[in-house]
Order: sequence, then structure tokens, then C-alpha cells
Amino acid sequence: MDFLFTIAGFLVGFIIGMTGVGGGSLMTPILVLGFSIPPAIAVGTDLLYAAITKSVGVFAHHKHGNIKWKVVGLLSMGSIPASICSIFAIKLLNNANINYDQLILSSLSFAMILTAIFLIFRSQWHKLSKNEHFTFVKILHKKYTNLFTIFAGILIGALVTFSSVGAGVIGAAFLFFLYPRFKTIEVVATDLAHAIPITAIAGIGHANLGTVDYILLFSLIIGSLPGIYLGSQVGNLIPDEIMRRILAGMLLVIGILLML
Repeated sequence: MDFLFTIAGFLVGFIIGMTGVGGGSLMTPILVLGFSIPPAIAVGTDLLYAAITKSVGVFAHHKHGNIKWKVVGLLSMGSIPASICSIFAIKLLNNANINYDQLILSSLSFAMILTAIFLIFRSQWHKLSKNEHFTFVKILHKKYTNLFTIFAGILIGALVTFSSVGAGVIGAAFLFFLYPRFKTIEVVATDLAHAIPITAIAGIGHANLGTVDYILLFSLIIGSLPGIYLGSQVGNLIPDEIMRRILAGMLLVIGILLML
């Protein structure tokens, strides 16, 4: 077990504990840029890492009735088939001896920049979702919410499978827009519940392709668990707005670096 990987897991866990986001958005680029882990290995390992660490919070949310399981089902109707199709696409590229690392890096960069934008403009996005004066928003909430939820699941499923990013902040952004009457805790809990099956399925798919490093996975988990706990304690002392903007700035810079 490489101690440096455990430290990386601790740092990412600490940020997750403080902000509630940052798992895939930070872990994968740290592995790629900081440790020169091949992008496919970094994504595959991070997906299983996310599935395991996110599972901890679901039980508590379910106990308190925060999870909207119907919405989880609608998202999964889109995300699970999209993830499976994405795995087959990666397998086809692999069988054709096509290097798809650049595709993964491009997907990761796009997902991180998109995540940063959502973090910066989250309050404005939430206000827009509640503005029934916009004809599109009004029609969406009355007739097409279920359809767009499935469509959101398709986008999330493909993005998560190729980059390991998208099941957190991007998923929450879709939920805030589609379900403006949900409480914030319900959005977070529902997004978290959906993230577990999609990261698990995508992670298992990557494992079947041989793009998961289990020793690395164990090292990251060992470090992240105490990091999440300590981060949650510190996070209560720092204003949420400041933390979101710092994290958004970090993601934006890393996203741009991955494009270079």
C-alpha cells in the first residue's frame, strides 16, 4: 500500500467532508496529474471508490426519509443503460487498439469545468428553476419532468462512465432545476442514492475491462474515511459560499490544465 495514495485519499476525503462534493472531481485528476496513473485506471478505480464511500451516507438519508426513490428510479432508467453502452464503447475502442485516454481526459476536463460553473452559479440556477414566468420552465414542470429526468440520467450515466465525474454536483444541478420544490437535503440525498448504482455499475464495467487497481483502491479508502470525518467537523466552521467558490476555482484550473 503506497502511503502517498493514502494521503491523497485523506485530502480528497477532507474536502468531501467540508463541501459535500469533490470526490470524482478531484480524485481522478490527482491520480492522473499528480501520480501519472493512466486515465482509464484512474477513472475505473475512482468509480468503485465513489460507490463504496457514498454508500455510507445513504442509509442515514433513507432512515430520515430524505430520498425520493421515484426520482432515483427515473434517473436510473437513463443512466444505467447509458453507462452500459459507454462501457461497450470503451471495450470496442480497446479491442480496436485505439488509445482512448485522450477521450477520457477530454470528458474529465469538460465535466470538471461544467461542475465548477454549476458551483459558482448554483443559487442563480436554483432561482431560475422556480421562475414560472418562463414558458419553458412552466411547461417543463407541468408535462415533461419525468422525461427530462430520464434524459438527465442518460447524460450523467455517460459522463460518469467516461470521466467518473457528474454524479455529484451536475446531478444535483439537474435535480434543483427539475424539482424546485425539493428541499436541499432531499436533492442531496436523492442525488447520492442515484450515484451509488451508477458508479458501482460503471466501476464493475471498468473492472471487467481490467482498468481498476485494487491496491490503489484500498489505499484511497483507508485515507478517505478519517478525512471525511475531520472535514465534516471543519466544514461547519467555514461559510458554505466561501468553500464553494474555492472548490469551483480549483476545479476550473484543473479542468483547464487537463485540456493542455
